[in-house]
Amino acid sequence: MLRKCVKPFDRCLPQRTADELLWHADLKPHASGDFSIAVVQANSSLEDQSQVFTSPSATYIGVYDGHGGPEASRFVNRHLFPFIDKFATEEGGISVDVIKKAFSATEEGFLRLVKLSMPIRPQIASVGSCCLVGLITNDELYVANLGDSRVVLGQKFLDKGKATVIAERLSRDHNVSFVEVRKEVEAQHPGDSHIVVYCHGVWRIKGIIQVSRSIGDFYLKKPEFNRDPYFMQFGNPIPLKRPVLTAEPSIFSRKLRPQDLFLIFASDGLWEQISDQEAVDIVHKSPRPGIAKRLVGAALERATRKRELRYKDIKKIGKGIRRRFHDDITVIVIYLDQQKGSSANDTNLGCTTAPVDIFSSKKDKQPLLVQHT
Repeated sequence: MLRKCVKPFDRCLPQRTADELLWHADLKPHASGDFSIAVVQANSSLEDQSQVFTSPSATYIGVYDGHGGPEASRFVNRHLFPFIDKFATEEGGISVDVIKKAFSATEEGFLRLVKLSMPIRPQIASVGSCCLVGLITNDELYVANLGDSRVVLGQKFLDKGKATVIAERLSRDHNVSFVEVRKEVEAQHPGDSHIVVYCHGVWRIKGIIQVSRSIGDFYLKKPEFNRDPYFMQFGNPIPLKRPVLTAEPSIFSRKLRPQDLFLIFASDGLWEQISDQEAVDIVHKSPRPGIAKRLVGAALERATRKRELRYKDIKKIGKGIRRRFHDDITVIVIYLDQQKGSSANDTNLGCTTAPVDIFSSKKDKQPLLVQHT
């Protein structure tokens, strides 16, 4: 059953690397081809969570970029796919309605957890997560997202008879650094002239957060958390007349086409450093094994070069401090060029999930277990 996707490790030992904060799985099969996944940790607790569920008939991809702490992204990692599976079973397949129900159920589930946790950890009301999901079934692709993680398609294109590969963004960044998102938020709050504030060189909602959609962040959605005596001891209460964030996902769907070669799902830690087309060019021109790790490495090289350092210089820097140089970064590359049916028969039912905390998992030096369903 899909619920086994909550298991924390995938079926293969991670490849050892000189970077103790980097984990990756080089290449694994799914029903439409191969996939590769890599994660690098920068925060004291890894706030990025990610997973790929595979079966002979479907592939689910999830990238969850937390903020304020890891609780929301970990909750999504455990519950969103099972909710999708539950509603899809009830309604006879994946649909936009199924996805919306799964996102709503995940938001409500995390709200219950937050309410129970408030007396012990009031700060949990300010924990949230971006959420990017891809679903491939019956040659149909669905993409749903909250926040500013992103999926980019690498697509074959003929230009004057010459084949090239171009990038097509399939998700929308819900980040008020984009003028169209600022206008959308301002239009939703016509009586609030300070709904979006420019401070310290960055646009933020209420001067606090850049993303306009998320799971969690209930202190910006539920007025009762601003008035809660526990939270008021630790937070910075903001008078709310209505929620300033939403958990309503943007959803895109279309049939896969022969010219669709691969998908790159990644948290904003990658896209802060590398453009859509640069990422597509790297995937197109590089060997498949370890391709997600290669993209993470390219982002780290770019991030450290901005500080007049090299990637090898920061490999010795510990988690937490490393956040000064780059964010947690998650990359999943999904190849789409397998002939239908040829790899589906070889695709086992299972789930590859990145470690909850990369640094801790490597220090424990425990072997990763084989997870069969």
